Amino acid sequence: MSVYENQGNQGSLRDRVRNAIFWRSGSQIVAQLIAWTSTFLVIRMLDPADYGLFAMATIVIVFLSLLEGYGFASSLIQRERITKLEIRQVFGMLILLNVALGAIQFAVAPLAAAYFREPEVTNLLRVQVLLFLTTPFIALPFALLSRELEYRKQALASLAGSICGAITALVLAWNGFGVWTLVYAPIVMFTVRAILMTYAARSLVWPSFSFKGTGALVGFGGAMTVTQFFWFLQSQSDVFIGGRAFDAYSLGLYTTALFLVQILVAKFVPPLNDVAFSAYSRMHREGSAIAPAFAGAVRMIMIIALPFYLGLAITAEPLVTAVLGEQWLEIIPLVQLLALAMPFMTLQILFAPATNAQGRPWIDLRVHIAGALIMGCAFLIGVNYGIEGMARMWLIAFPLLTAVTMALSMPVIGIRLGELLGAILPGLAASLAMAALVMALDMALPPLSPFARLATLGFAGMACYALLLLIFARPMVTELWGFIVKREPVLT
Repeated sequence: MSVYENQGNQGSLRDRVRNAIFWRSGSQIVAQLIAWTSTFLVIRMLDPADYGLFAMATIVIVFLSLLEGYGFASSLIQRERITKLEIRQVFGMLILLNVALGAIQFAVAPLAAAYFREPEVTNLLRVQVLLFLTTPFIALPFALLSRELEYRKQALASLAGSICGAITALVLAWNGFGVWTLVYAPIVMFTVRAILMTYAARSLVWPSFSFKGTGALVGFGGAMTVTQFFWFLQSQSDVFIGGRAFDAYSLGLYTTALFLVQILVAKFVPPLNDVAFSAYSRMHREGSAIAPAFAGAVRMIMIIALPFYLGLAITAEPLVTAVLGEQWLEIIPLVQLLALAMPFMTLQILFAPATNAQGRPWIDLRVHIAGALIMGCAFLIGVNYGIEGMARMWLIAFPLLTAVTMALSMPVIGIRLGELLGAILPGLAASLAMAALVMALDMALPPLSPFARLATLGFAGMACYALLLLIFARPMVTELWGFIVKREPVLT
């Protein structure tokens, strides 16, 4: 049976969601451990200016990739039934879109370089055109496999791609390729992933360039594409504004600090959201209430995110000194500020899968329109106070955006404010108590090397947090443990 055929009731949704989460998030953990090891080693070998140049090129790629067609592919996940013709039509859309986007990027590269006043950006962008050629061979199999909650094959393909990308990055950085290390490694990673994903899903079909009858697919995908445009304005306005105002070195400091604090929200939460979207979509098709599952997902993710971010803010100094090296000490205050804003970002992005799964992508669109206005205005103010001013704006703007998201999304999901706070508060209380105890320990410690100080504070924080949860939130711990051993899954 092919991945796009309805498999009826084979296996319970509960077990399939549990397996999907473990494969999607578990493989992501392994892949990211590999990527982190490689990335931190590469950061030690490269200069902040390399990351600044790369960020300037990346903003163009991110903007154009809004149109690369993932929204059209995602429509295959949300629909109750799909046909072979629809799959071929989506594949045709993906090919046409990405070839056109590659040509556009090649043409506009000199204009981007002129805007940022960095000639090297032209060459970076023209080589990175190759990324668009891999997209059709990742987006389509991703949708087909996700539709059936089949994440094992995706996980293996992603893991293989991460390993190949990490090896490429280390070899190139060691041999002095500088910023080109950051260009070639993703190309290798996505190429490997595209080949393996296409093989896993058996999705290499003959594309159809006749799009008759695709109105529903285009409508859903188009709504998601418009939403992604405003997400771009929201998420990239800092680099767009800062890239013009700061030099490559300063921008590299800011973007590297942002990379560190967004490790969890950018690398681990999206895979869980992928599974959540598939599960919510199936629940919606079956007429089941989504609110309890959404509360469970918030509880599960925030219990991990809150101590991570508070701990990161506390240990920023020994972490940067020990892991990145002395050339990066200037990012310590940036990491401390940005880490405190990340819990709001983590919560905010959890809403979209639940509203999109109910065929309401316009909710997410309104959220991102608000985000584009809020974040854009904040960074226009913050840029006048340097890169630290940009970081401070996150602490003002993202709580406001999270409040807007809650107001727009909660009525659609069917969850009340008390239920949402009930899912968040146990982890928040334990995290705040843990942070206070770790800060007290840090002040009491004798002088230690950065590695020893980081290890001491890290182990103390984890032990303290686990003990606090066992004492004051035992039911939540029991729930998560039950999920792990197949007793009481969170997303059901």
